[in-house]
This record gives sequence, C-alpha cells and structure tokens, in this order.
Amino acid sequence: MIGELQNVLYVQTDGVVLRLDHDNVVITQDRAEVFRVPAHHISGIVALGRVSLTGPLTAMCAERGMSIAQFKSNGRFEYRIEGRRSGNVLLRAAQHRLLGRSEQMAGLVQAIIAGKLCNGRQVLLRSARDIGDPAKQTALRDTAEEIARDIRRLRTFTTIDQLRGVEGINAKRYFAQIPNHLHIHHDSFTFTARSKRPPRDPINALLSFLYSLLTNDCVSALEAVGLDPQVGYLHTLRPGRPSLALDLMEEFRPVLADRLAFTLINRQQVRPEHFDGLPGGAVSLNDRGRREVITAYQERKKDEFEHPELKQRVTYGTLPMVQARLLARAIRNERQHYIPFYSK
Repeated sequence: MIGELQNVLYVQTDGVVLRLDHDNVVITQDRAEVFRVPAHHISGIVALGRVSLTGPLTAMCAERGMSIAQFKSNGRFEYRIEGRRSGNVLLRAAQHRLLGRSEQMAGLVQAIIAGKLCNGRQVLLRSARDIGDPAKQTALRDTAEEIARDIRRLRTFTTIDQLRGVEGINAKRYFAQIPNHLHIHHDSFTFTARSKRPPRDPINALLSFLYSLLTNDCVSALEAVGLDPQVGYLHTLRPGRPSLALDLMEEFRPVLADRLAFTLINRQQVRPEHFDGLPGGAVSLNDRGRREVITAYQERKKDEFEHPELKQRVTYGTLPMVQARLLARAIRNERQHYIPFYSK
C-alpha cells in the first residue's frame, strides 16, 4: 500500500487521507492511523488513485518545496503542486532564448537522441546475451546494428524535424523487438505496437506506468536545478506537457523503465492477475500490480554505478538530478555540449 523509499512517499490505497500532525505526515483510513513518518524524511509525495491530502499538509509541502504529484490509478498524471520556484531567472531566460537558436538547439537534441539510442541499443544487446532462443538473439542484434548505423550518422541530421524523424524510426524498431526480450510465453504478455492513451495490453500498461513515475522524477530534478520543465526542445511545446522533462527522460527510459519492465515479466513478479481490463479495451495495473512495480522501481533507483562523465559513483535515483545539472550548465553555455548518460 505505502512505500517510503529514496525520500519519496508513494500512497496508492483508495480512500486514505494524509494529514499533518506535529511535523509528521500521518496516513489514516476510516479515521484510524495506518502509517506515520517525520516530514523531514521525505522530499515529495506521489498519490495514485483516490487519495486525499489536508490543507495544512499541502501548505507545509509547498512552503518546504516538497512536491505533491497526483496520478490516476492507471498511472495517468493529473496534477502537481509545488511551492516557490527554485533557481534564478537568468537560467530560465537562457532556456527560453535557446528556442530561437536553431543550431545550438539541434546540437542539444542530437545529444538527447544519442543518449536514448545508445542506451536502447545496450538493452537490446544485453537481452541478446541473456536470451536462449537463437532466433530472438539474431533479431535483437540485427536491430541493435540498425540503431548503431543511425547513431554513427546522427551528426549529419542538422534540423529538429530530421532529428525527430530519426528518433521516431528507431523507436519503432526498438519497440518491435519487445517480444524478443521476454523469456516466458503467455497469451497475456503479447505485444504488437506501442499504445499509450489508453494502453491496450499489459505490457503497454506496465511501460506507461513506469514512464509516468520516471517523468515525475525528471520534473522534480529540473525544478530543483531551476529549469522550467514545460520548455523542451525534442518534444514540441504544448499546454500542460512537461516537454523538457520528457526530453530528459529519453536517455533513462531504456535503463530505468524498459529493462525493469522486461525483468519484472521474466521473473514473474508481474503476472496477468496484476492487470485489469477497462471499458473500451484499455488495460491498467491494479492495486497489487502497482505495489509490485513501485517497489521494484524504487529498489532499482538504489542501485549504484560509476557515472561515465563524473567518474564517481551515483545511484540511479540521483541520475535525473545529475543530468539536469549538466543540462543547465549546457544551456548557460558553461560547457560546450550536453553529455547525456550512456549506460554500459
């Protein structure tokens, strides 16, 4: 029901109420206390489903810069509450000016796509090593080589539209290989194409839920360094869309979401009974499924690795913050290029 990991409090039980009690966040159900945590132990709250927060708790979160993100039970983002904006106006001004500088903007988008393609290729190659089916191995390696060819010629694409085209083509190649990542054979875990609104099968529902969690982490990281999550470069500007957060998360999706999804299915931690069919053909994770995924996602964020740019050990949970800071430095022209995260 509830998890307090990596300083983010996740609550997903319908009908619970979060209150403030002497600098503690208290969760009650039918007026009975079920959970209590000191407020200074958490940096944000993620509520999924019919979860309520009292006014005093919301005000305390806003005052201390603790974000509150509300999602529907299926993981669809609804709203976000935040306090005073951090950072200085000069950084945001530089972020907005970049929209009018096509050459510099294209260089940044090239870097974002390079990170996404390289990390997606690594996920393909890792599955090819782990899978026992020779036909699947060949398909995964062939797709990895197709993506590698586009990585090598990425610098020849100099307009945003060209770069978006390359990203779209390779996304289709990548998603087409999802069945070849899976060890198990079950009618519920079939995949033909990416479907988002709404997800039409359990794999799409699982991916969409993980992407929602990751987007929220990227929004928090960008706000923490003083950038505007709404103003992005690869993703077009649209009211209500956190375009820069979607840009930032592209390099993380293969490692923090896709690979985790394949692992959860292959290890049968996520099973058919963790999904519910909805009217109109949509599929959604149910309460038990969300609990499994949130726990695994937060455990993944605790894993450490050596950051290839910083040459020091960091956790996957801090990775969005690290990359957001590198992105801010590139936007301020404190470094020549943005260096995305490259997984090994």
